[in-house]
Amino acid sequence: MTGPLSKQEWPKLEWRGISKRFDGQAVLDGLNLAVAPGRSLVIIGASGQGKSVTIKIAVGLMQPDAGTVFVDGADITRMGGGARRRLYAKFGMLFQSAALFDSLTVWENVAFRLINADGVSRKAARVRSLEALEQVRLAANVADRYPNELSGGMQKRVGLARAIVARPEIILFDEPTTGLDPITAAAIDELIIEQVKGLGCTAISITHDLASARRIGDDIALLHAGKIQWQGPVADLDRSGNAYVEQFIAGRSEGPITAAL
Repeated sequence: MTGPLSKQEWPKLEWRGISKRFDGQAVLDGLNLAVAPGRSLVIIGASGQGKSVTIKIAVGLMQPDAGTVFVDGADITRMGGGARRRLYAKFGMLFQSAALFDSLTVWENVAFRLINADGVSRKAARVRSLEALEQVRLAANVADRYPNELSGGMQKRVGLARAIVARPEIILFDEPTTGLDPITAAAIDELIIEQVKGLGCTAISITHDLASARRIGDDIALLHAGKIQWQGPVADLDRSGNAYVEQFIAGRSEGPITAAL
């Protein structure tokens, strides 16, 4: 008989039996997914299948209708107060399109959490912001500029600096290369790999970009019809034997995945 998992065996992040409906339509339907400490998991799937909902539930931006999210074995969905905040402090996130505040300078964007949630002084927060900007290969003279003065690729780098500045244990990436040309997208992927490995953290990404998924992922999970239809190492993607994966990779209109028109 198998006993309970030891702390060392817990997934870093786990979705267990997660369901979510909008206007009566099931977006997630008993979703089960786990990522081990130090692994980089990429969730792929067609548009409208609930990939963004999955990570928003993980960070508490949405509440599931049913199911549980665990962080280091702790049930975060039913936790309140300081204990919940301490667990969420383990997260960093790079939002789609960077989601920077237009009215704040670059360094203030990077330092937003430090100043507003972690109680770091503005002076110390600026120092840490400059360090984070350097880590994503942005010069110090960018710090006092505003987001609308930056290119799309530079904005993504600022978003990544904001995600890593608090040295999180878990980072979530929401479509990190959307809207970028292939060369810039590859450069952003390299920075993601570099920062995730440098921090030794766990990463969860969602993307439509298979080239990006192959670069940044250790493991791939395909989400369709509210459930994970396949999960495995990125090296097994081309020999999955799974009809959903094969259709998605080939980009065929025929198969179990129906195109959203």
